[in-house]
Amino acid sequence: MKIATYNVNGVNGRLPVLLRWLYDAEPDIVCLQELKAPQEKFPEKAIRDAGYDAIWQGQSRWNGVAILSRVGEIHETQRGLPGDLADEQSRYIEAAVNGILIAGLYLPNGNPRPGPKFDYKLRWFERLHAHLAGLIDLEAPVVIAGDYNVMPTEMDVYAPERWLDDALFAPEVRAAYQRLLDQGWTDALRHMHPNETIYTFWKYLRFAFERNAGLRIDHLLFNDAAKAMLRAAEVDTAPRGWEKTSDHAPVWIELSASKRRRKGAS
Repeated sequence: MKIATYNVNGVNGRLPVLLRWLYDAEPDIVCLQELKAPQEKFPEKAIRDAGYDAIWQGQSRWNGVAILSRVGEIHETQRGLPGDLADEQSRYIEAAVNGILIAGLYLPNGNPRPGPKFDYKLRWFERLHAHLAGLIDLEAPVVIAGDYNVMPTEMDVYAPERWLDDALFAPEVRAAYQRLLDQGWTDALRHMHPNETIYTFWKYLRFAFERNAGLRIDHLLFNDAAKAMLRAAEVDTAPRGWEKTSDHAPVWIELSASKRRRKGAS
């Protein structure tokens, strides 16, 4: 099973790119971020015509998350991150699909730092940590996919010295991400490629993509049950080079149909 995350940077404006990628890559489950569309403007028909069911949480002009599936019904389990009833930003959606619990998230950017937006980002991280504490030990495979808006280490950012004052690279944010790993979640790309330079985002300016001057901010985390099924984890850089494309590239993992047996198990 191929599970992907893709910040589309406007689902309607980039719809031809999204549909082309769905056709080419054939992912089974996809988490989308930054829809930038109200609930009623999500392109449901085009997505269904491409062979995918969908649930989504839209928001006018900003944010927005969705889960697509071509391998079974989507059973929604959570819409919006718990912990703050006053938070109206569309940044978290969760569902059970074909025996796997999938969560799609779009973590706040947090800039400028310091300031209210940075404080909101740290509070959101704390709420995420609290919610995922209840999912990490599930016997079922759990995958938490999305745009986390954090470069975990210096390896994950081109010219890290230029990002020292940015909210995506702030020590508090990197520590918050590390707390997720300490909680027991595994970073798929780093697990499969521990020493490689890998980016998932490139600015539109100054030929950043052509120079590979990027950031790794899109992540798929999973629990031990999913880790036992992991076969591959990659970034699909091709769509980033297409016309009128997102500044992010899709990231995907491949899980086997069943858990690996432990060595020595009968």
